[in-house]
Amino acid sequence: MTEERFFLYDDKEESETRFVGFMGKNNRFDLAIVKTDRHFGKKLVLNIQGNRFAIIGHDDLEEEGYLEYAFGISEEDADELRQFLYEII
Repeated sequence: MTEERFFLYDDKEESETRFVGFMGKNNRFDLAIVKTDRHFGKKLVLNIQGNRFAIIGHDDLEEEGYLEYAFGISEEDADELRQFLYEII
């Protein structure tokens, strides 16, 4: 018996991916930053080491505690990550 799959969406689009690694004071960051037209100007940021990801724009960088929650990192590590993301987002 075969059930039909109900897709909410099934789109393909071109994307640009930047891989970057850097060492903070206490933590190493290995990131993949994906730029597409899908997320209204925001970027998909994947923390490869921590196996976490978030869709991030300037407004998210301003939101207190967002990076700490999204990536499961300390406030100090989030500040370092935030400084880097301000440069590229």
